[in-house]
Amino acid sequence: MTKARAQLSIRLLGRMTIKRGEDEVALPNSQKTRALLAYLAVTGRAISRERLCSMFWDVTDDPRGALRWSLSKLRTLDDRGATRIDADRQSVSFEAHGAYVDALDVRAALAKGLDDASVERLRELTGAFRGGFLDGVDLADFDEFRAWRVAEREYFRGAHASILSALVARLASEPEEALGYARELVRLGPEDEASRAALVRLLVAAGRREEAEEHYTLGRRQIERVGKDRGELREAWTRAPVDQAPRSAPAADGAARQQIKMCTSRDGVRIAYATVGEGPPLVKTANWMSHLEYDWKSPLWRHVARELSRDFRLVRYDQRANGLSDRDAQDLSVEAFTNDLEAVVDAAGLDRFALLGVSQGCRAAIAFAARSPERVSHLVLYGGSARGFRKRPAGARAARAGLQALIREGWGRENPAFRQVFTTLFMPGAAPEQAAWFNELQRVSSTPEDAYRLTEAYADADVTDLLAKVQAPTLVMHANEDAMIPFDESRLLAAEIPGARLVALDSQNHLLLDDEPAFARFLSEIRYFLAS
Repeated sequence: MTKARAQLSIRLLGRMTIKRGEDEVALPNSQKTRALLAYLAVTGRAISRERLCSMFWDVTDDPRGALRWSLSKLRTLDDRGATRIDADRQSVSFEAHGAYVDALDVRAALAKGLDDASVERLRELTGAFRGGFLDGVDLADFDEFRAWRVAEREYFRGAHASILSALVARLASEPEEALGYARELVRLGPEDEASRAALVRLLVAAGRREEAEEHYTLGRRQIERVGKDRGELREAWTRAPVDQAPRSAPAADGAARQQIKMCTSRDGVRIAYATVGEGPPLVKTANWMSHLEYDWKSPLWRHVARELSRDFRLVRYDQRANGLSDRDAQDLSVEAFTNDLEAVVDAAGLDRFALLGVSQGCRAAIAFAARSPERVSHLVLYGGSARGFRKRPAGARAARAGLQALIREGWGRENPAFRQVFTTLFMPGAAPEQAAWFNELQRVSSTPEDAYRLTEAYADADVTDLLAKVQAPTLVMHANEDAMIPFDESRLLAAEIPGARLVALDSQNHLLLDDEPAFARFLSEIRYFLAS
């Protein structure tokens, strides 16, 4: 049954959600009750009470009583006389007839075969994947459930790849339309040579030869790492027409395309900003530690700027007391940062634009979107928070207080211990070269005193009261294992901004690295969201 006709809709591919018609049904707070529902729905058969008790509860928990309690909570899913939870003295099952369960729909489509599926049906199927199977539901101490969940996650990851492969093959004659699906396919399996080869062929066909070469180089590096070379990627690149002119990629080194200018904020502070690329305007708000020239060359930020400037007119700027902007600015309030953003977009001649906030830059983006809703078409927030660490729970305050002392004593110095602490927080997956660039960025972006002043200013900032005033469609993304800013901060953003959508990126890195799948997901989510 398609979800359009279903009265009850249960989504398990990504964050678990339940809807009745268009209304979202509140999930039970108990992780075990959610896990129980998912298990019953996906297995599709009657399971003995004894098995469920041993699978979800410890013997000290009164498992039979706990199971009865969970079932009572799940019976709220009954609709129009349909009994969804069928339980007798021996067993329990879930009645899926008349309901839409995304995992069951995908499994049925795979069982039927994809050869006869229409392009529209393939798009619908791949659209069901909003993340991994049962993201955010995990019972760490219950091995049987965890083993089942791992197996199902791997099955559905493979199912997603199969659907994407079929869709890419069907759209081979329309490379621009196929590219988003091909990038997602590579994100799912970055070491799969066939997927990377398909992406390279599509990029060449679309006239994006520079990007194709980057993916070829990255793919060759990964092939060498795993030691399995079937020749598909090499063939895809060597057979590419050499005279194919790029239609939308920037120049090879990007230097000729980036134009740096100065503007003046309301209080007279001069702000350096840069524009690059063509297309709809996308403004990235400034964040801590930036330098327009250095970032364009560094492996920490160049992949972000280059990829976004392929599709958009990208506007970036250095925050006051950072990079090429005035270093001696005294006012480091959220209002001052918001005024700087206003000065930049006015100087760039932008009336209405999409806004991207990253890390601490999310607060200025939120404040501007609330203050000038008529100018913001879309809002994207990555790795950010509405409140500084002193406004968060006690544990977060204590951890960051120690970091403040470290900033004051060791900023920009050749101190391996200091560098290791910051690298571990920002980019635990960084290669030595990336860690070295990060260390250098500390020196070129800000003095030790300014770095300390900025982090102190961020600590007390709070725009939580502005979240409900944001009117623009909003996409919130966050690395699920980010050690710098807790994932719960993005949960707060998504909960308080009307209609916001939350995407968890599978990464430990606060600054996403160019060769990790999470970065490809970051790009595809932005492109899809802004295209909508």
